[in-house]
Amino acid sequence: MPKKRSGGGLTGTQQAAKFLGVSVLAGAVLAGIALPAFGVLGLAAKGTVEGFDEIPANLKTPPLSQRTTILDKDGGPIATVYSRDRTVVPLTDISPYMQKAIVAIEDSRFYEHGAVDLKGVLRAANRNAQSGGVSQGASTLTQQYVKNVFVEEAGDDPDKVAQATQQTIGRKIRELKFAIQVEEELGKKKILENYLNITFFGQQAYGIEAASHRYFSKSAKDLKLEEAALLAGLVQSPSRYDPVNDEDEATKRRNTVIQRMADVKDISQAEADRAKGTEIQLKVSRPKNGCITAVKGAGFFCDYVRKVFLTDPAFGKTQEDRAKVWNQGGLTIRTTLDPQAQESAQESIKNHVYKTDQVATALSIVEPGTGKVLAMGQSRPYGGGKNETYMNLSVDEDMGGGAGYQPGSTFKPIVAAAALEQGIQPTQSYPSPYQMDYPSPVQTCKGPWTDQGVPVENENETEVGPYGMQEATAKSVNTYYVQLISQIGVCPVTELARKMGVERANGKPIDQVPSITLGTQEMSPLTMASGYATFANRGTYCTPIAIESITGPNGKEMDVPKSTCSRAMSEKTADTINTLLEGVVEDGTGQEAGLGGRPSAGKTGTTDFRLAAWFVGYTPNMAGAVWVGDPQHKKKMVDITIGGQYHDKVFGGAVPGPIWRDAMSGALDGKEPLPFNTIHIPNPEKEKDDRDRDRDRPGDNAGGDNAGNDNNGADNGGPNGNGNGNNGDEDPGDGDNPGNGNNDGDNGEDPFPGFPGTFG
Repeated sequence: MPKKRSGGGLTGTQQAAKFLGVSVLAGAVLAGIALPAFGVLGLAAKGTVEGFDEIPANLKTPPLSQRTTILDKDGGPIATVYSRDRTVVPLTDISPYMQKAIVAIEDSRFYEHGAVDLKGVLRAANRNAQSGGVSQGASTLTQQYVKNVFVEEAGDDPDKVAQATQQTIGRKIRELKFAIQVEEELGKKKILENYLNITFFGQQAYGIEAASHRYFSKSAKDLKLEEAALLAGLVQSPSRYDPVNDEDEATKRRNTVIQRMADVKDISQAEADRAKGTEIQLKVSRPKNGCITAVKGAGFFCDYVRKVFLTDPAFGKTQEDRAKVWNQGGLTIRTTLDPQAQESAQESIKNHVYKTDQVATALSIVEPGTGKVLAMGQSRPYGGGKNETYMNLSVDEDMGGGAGYQPGSTFKPIVAAAALEQGIQPTQSYPSPYQMDYPSPVQTCKGPWTDQGVPVENENETEVGPYGMQEATAKSVNTYYVQLISQIGVCPVTELARKMGVERANGKPIDQVPSITLGTQEMSPLTMASGYATFANRGTYCTPIAIESITGPNGKEMDVPKSTCSRAMSEKTADTINTLLEGVVEDGTGQEAGLGGRPSAGKTGTTDFRLAAWFVGYTPNMAGAVWVGDPQHKKKMVDITIGGQYHDKVFGGAVPGPIWRDAMSGALDGKEPLPFNTIHIPNPEKEKDDRDRDRDRPGDNAGGDNAGNDNNGADNGGPNGNGNGNNGDEDPGDGDNPGNGNNDGDNGEDPFPGFPGTFG
């Protein structure tokens, strides 16, 4: 006995035989319907068993593209992204009214015929012959579904879409053979379910669930009769019957569907009359697609997640493979974003730097020990409008950022850590004059660097050593750090930077020159935050990650890359750096970044000509980096208003520091303060002064700590020994000497051959 289909009627074999048996008729009919100008000649060659059998019978149905939902770490929505806005639902979650409406208007004999409706074909052929054109089609729902599969497979390629929809007899025959296969394999109910999930309903909505939410802000299972009829009417021409733009046409079409439902006895005439008398009541939900819709200013983090997906081999062997998975969508991506940290970061940015300012700021926060990116924001919003940008100022060039920004003295702790790893003691002292030439030669990974007469100076003439490492770090003394890197060589510094994930934003290697001690190599805030997290994690670096988990459209968990942690330095070295950088915040250039009673550490940085200013800091449980500057490397931050406040000069401690402080304070609110593991660093000079002070009368200050010599003004933001005030940052003590480097680090002009980049 021939096998019957679940939907009734002939088997696929019988259907094909009947089709071939009436090939002349079919040729005339199909040609007349699809291409009336070709008459009955179109199928002469195709109307044979051999020609029909040559068409492949295995319809490959690609997974339907759906929306992807991006969530924060707590499961809260960040954004919805999609190539096609679609949510696939089972037939049981689609209103019975919708099921009946689409069948009534598109293929009322759907449950009675097979893949092709011969009665419909003859009726359509007769109507078209009378009209002399194509006034009526004869495609069944199954054939329409097959055509939609072709369109879905074509994706966003306009040429492939044109091929999938071209009005040719060859396509019709191919469509018909696949329709026979589909009828035989799926059955009527599954075909109807697939059809309702694949069809385009206008307004960027693919599938009935997305359409129901778009036009009525409700699920497809809750559609009323008149609502279902309106959506069913859209399928024929989504633009012509669009209720948002032409309510009258949409109403006429809806009423046609309702009456058709009554004619085929799906509803009573009384129900039809009542529904037709109801005004269209839309509750439109506008399309919300892409990172531009992200909440809490997380558009750049959303875009970073997308970049991570498209570049990580864990999600596909090739870029094309990964893009295909992303575009097909249907993913639920839970990220590492901490909503509390993100909200605090964005609020701090908004309060300190306006989007209309001449300069911008970017901030990234990561979690030491896990590499999780907790927050990412910037002052210029995500978008293409005025004072907006799609460039993510927090990340490297290959992840959607720029070429990076010189970190200035925030690089010095890496030099200090490299020196400690080489056996240098934190009590190491150098003369550290106000001005000196770089020692030469200096050993690098590639051999000695030699260049005579390259000068470097400190911020103030009062900054004259000798200094030990702790005081030199707190005051950001350039001449100390020049001598330090000269003693240990450049190679240990670049090697340690690599172990800490600190690399140039443009992907190029760090230059083998001693000026790197002053932060001449362009880097991104995320890179610096992740690098400093190594100190917070007692010497173990963890690669940054943004994705916690991904659930595929089939409900199964996908494999996602985990953070890779590796030891970059000894715990003792990290503890020593923590001790040094606590001093920066407590009584050094970073006092304005202090978190009150919560232990914190960090370093300020300001580059030549004040083209960029930084504060990079951390607690044991969060590390963050703040950059402020001109993304184009042109605007000097002198005599400038930022966030409504005027600055004669911008320092790392004066603008980035408070941004970091406020962002971290909110991010850490409610979390237990954790202490650092610190060490005692002897200071013979200070201890001698303390002993002398104990022998003096109270207030005598016989120890010699006067503001003019020790630059306490630079430490506490008050006046220094020259009577000049500064903002508590290192100023060019960070290396900010206009005579020492390029104007913007990008113009390639180097006053000292073999010595690239700016100081600081």
